[in-house]
Amino acid sequence: MEYKNIIVEREEGFAVITLNRPKSLNALNWDLMFELNTALTELEEDDEVKSVIITGAGEKAFSAGADIHEMVDIGEEETERRQTARSKFQWHLANYKKPTIGAINGLAFGGAALMSSSFDMRVGCERTRFKYLAASYGRLNSTWTLPIQVGYPKAKELLFTGREVGAQEAKEIGLLNQLVSSDQLLEAAKGIAKLIAKNNPLMVQGIKQLVNDGIGESFRRRLDMEMEGRSGSLKGTPVKEGFKPFLDRKGRDK
Repeated sequence: MEYKNIIVEREEGFAVITLNRPKSLNALNWDLMFELNTALTELEEDDEVKSVIITGAGEKAFSAGADIHEMVDIGEEETERRQTARSKFQWHLANYKKPTIGAINGLAFGGAALMSSSFDMRVGCERTRFKYLAASYGRLNSTWTLPIQVGYPKAKELLFTGREVGAQEAKEIGLLNQLVSSDQLLEAAKGIAKLIAKNNPLMVQGIKQLVNDGIGESFRRRLDMEMEGRSGSLKGTPVKEGFKPFLDRKGRDK
């Protein structure tokens, strides 16, 4: 499929998707969201892609959030209809089979803040800023994603106030995994992706599913879920195979 609102690039072991509406600060209009979901679905089915990086075009914004001009033009009823489809997309993204890494190259406001809190990991730079704005314009989002990332008290503060969160604070509260200079942002995200690509994809994806499925479960139940995985679809590789580099090295040392 030829995309007009995103750019999809494959590298060895991972893919990079760039939100590509810089003149609109990469606002999340309907077409962009459709293209993004289509690309993610295609990459999810590609065994050569072990993780996906998502970033924004330009130097100002990862994304300014929902395209308000489009929402006004289509009216409230159609906006609500599309919101159902957007919710399905958000669930797809939050439960994506493969690891997702956000390279947050600038502001991430409103719906883009929600998207960011759906990623498994986020790398930011000095330009990174977040705003969870829904309450300020009489709407609702991020109540199910943000608390998992930053804890309930901090999530409530950010959702109640809609205030801006700068890059340093975002790193301190766990909203960013790494904070690097803007010229190193994409390379830092790619560095994580390259490390992921070296590991067993079945186990990486299985770990992600276990962590996600364990949200809200008891401490004991989470152990049981891991043990069930070990004896089922996530059964470990034989020792001689899994530890072959170590055994070969020790063998040479003897």
